[in-house]
Amino acid sequence: MVHRTCIAVAAAAGLLLPTAPASAASPAGPTAVATVTLPRATQDLPWPVVRRGSSGQPVRSLQYLLRARGRTVAVDGAFGAGTAAAVRAFQRARGLSVDGVVGPATWRALLVTVRRGSTGDAVRAVQDQFQFRNQSGDPRRGLRVDGVFGPATQRTVRDFQSAVGLAADGVVGPRTWNQLIGGALSG
Repeated sequence: MVHRTCIAVAAAAGLLLPTAPASAASPAGPTAVATVTLPRATQDLPWPVVRRGSSGQPVRSLQYLLRARGRTVAVDGAFGAGTAAAVRAFQRARGLSVDGVVGPATWRALLVTVRRGSTGDAVRAVQDQFQFRNQSGDPRRGLRVDGVFGPATQRTVRDFQSAVGLAADGVVGPRTWNQLIGGALSG
């Protein structure tokens, strides 16, 4: 049975396509059958490039991931001086180009694989991504951002993975992060 969250994510992401009406027959034969094509999740989506002055999502995820990597930064969705300094320090520590700009290499270095039982700011980043996608407008109805990867977070991750064509294992690794940060309904 397909979970409603999966359908909502898929519909909002434009993954559910209307089928051809029954009367749409080709001149050469029977009724055409419409197909639904999901994105090729086996290929990375473009990572967003964020820099000083950027705001909203995915800056909030960036800030949570910086905190998960030991940097002190406020999670406010604003890429200001504090976030820029934390990004430069992280880049320097990882041997990356120190430019304060978060592109594909910095995103990949920041990622933390999380799964059921994980806790902390990387889990908050995942939960915040789903709260961002909460279409009810009521934060009490979406996934709670509490930093605990429990059954509700796992279920939501699995539904999302199914909707975007990933193996629904409930583990947020590089491909799921890529789809969350750069893919369906990303900021």
